[in-house]
Amino acid sequence: MLSPPSEKSDETEEFIEEELAPTDLEDAVDEPHRVIPAIEFRDVHLSFEDKKILNGISFTVRRGETKVILGRSGGGKSTTIRLILGLLKPDSGQILIDGEDITDYSEIEMMKVRAKIGMVFQEGALFDSLSVYDNVAYRLHEQGVGEEEVEREVRRMLKFVDLEDAIDKMPSELSGGMRRRVGIARALVGDPQIVMFDEPTAGLDPPTARTICELAIKLRDLEDVSSIFVTHEMKNLEYLCSQYAVVDENGEVVFEQEGEKLCLINTEIVMLKEGKIIFTGKDEEFKAAKDPYILTFVRGK
Repeated sequence: MLSPPSEKSDETEEFIEEELAPTDLEDAVDEPHRVIPAIEFRDVHLSFEDKKILNGISFTVRRGETKVILGRSGGGKSTTIRLILGLLKPDSGQILIDGEDITDYSEIEMMKVRAKIGMVFQEGALFDSLSVYDNVAYRLHEQGVGEEEVEREVRRMLKFVDLEDAIDKMPSELSGGMRRRVGIARALVGDPQIVMFDEPTAGLDPPTARTICELAIKLRDLEDVSSIFVTHEMKNLEYLCSQYAVVDENGEVVFEQEGEKLCLINTEIVMLKEGKIIFTGKDEEFKAAKDPYILTFVRGK
């Protein structure tokens, strides 16, 4: 959650004014549960036959933080999400969700973990035979929730992604960007505090991709959601690492650029190359890195 920088409150805990050091912020956070990472990888290894997919990776995602995982195709980016969801098991190492070691969980145990994680797929992954309403309501209908509550929740989620007018449409009537936004609305049912984005802007035009990134920013800054955003697109990095969302005096969500008022500290980059982490840190450090692989990536070559 956020407040304008002039208002001192706990809601600004994921941001600091430029004159403050990060340690000042950490000392000010007095909620013990926030010390426990939302997601943690500890020396995770995974191979498919003779190919090493992940080679001893370790990282954490803090409460209300976005980790942007970058890398070329086949570098292990999406594999991290599949491990978090329990769709794959590591050969060694540990994976923790909210401090809970899920590494060896059974499918039944993983169902409880997945219930608190929202998943946004690359293509939206909508049910073509169901309306937008029924796609977003799918999990609630499975749980036997009353229709009055279902409708209230569906409308709330569609409002968040600015698609209230599409509630009765079929997926075939939607543009690619609209399908992705419906997928985000469906992922947010139940207010998960962890959301996975797997290449959510792939194949979209720049304005639509920006809209998807802004939804991820709103989740991070206004809903205190922890997320992993897997991408290979530098433009996504620029949006996620340099903009933050606040609510203005009229109750409208606005996006501001970091720098003059606030310094963004709740978004970090993890760069994967051939299953290893070769960089982790802020976007300024990433763009200043001298590693040839990173330079090639930054320049889009």
